[in-house]
Amino acid sequence: MSTTVTKPLRADARRNRQKVLAAASAAFAEAGLDAQIEDIARRARVGVGTVYRHFPTKEALVAALAHQHFEQLADLLEASADDGEPWEALTSGIWRCAEMTAGDVALCEIIGGHPSAVAAAAVGQQRLQTATARLIEAARTNGAIRDDASPDDVRNIMCGFGHIAAAQRAGGALDWRRYLTIALDGLRAR
Repeated sequence: MSTTVTKPLRADARRNRQKVLAAASAAFAEAGLDAQIEDIARRARVGVGTVYRHFPTKEALVAALAHQHFEQLADLLEASADDGEPWEALTSGIWRCAEMTAGDVALCEIIGGHPSAVAAAAVGQQRLQTATARLIEAARTNGAIRDDASPDDVRNIMCGFGHIAAAQRAGGALDWRRYLTIALDGLRAR
């Protein structure tokens, strides 16, 4: 039986990987998932081969960005637990996540359900789901949220938000802030 040992990256390789991720994030934020690897390499000031050395496919690069994004969303929701009463903590966390995502076409597309990217971000999604469940349970105990509310409701709201924010950036008439306000109002206990 053979085990694969992964060597840590050299310092210059780590820097290049970070430059590629930052450039990809900027390129995808502007052009969505249609951004080209050549543009990403140019922005990172590395060769195309360097991009492919770290990310063998465009899907692998998108998956790495999705993973990074869902981890950041989980960080925001976990931190929002300290935002006062439970309903405020939940909604302020969701709003922070939405504000962070709204200006990024690719992340809206990913949150809207890009299958391979969403699948690759499973660890961050699990943390996000756990943080959401904790906030919902606190709001339920406090009587601030509907008894039947679940983390899946919040996930579906955010997926809908992703579609609307992406459409809005493309010139659509829908307003993601209005959508999110209405969706959150639907979760509130009456």
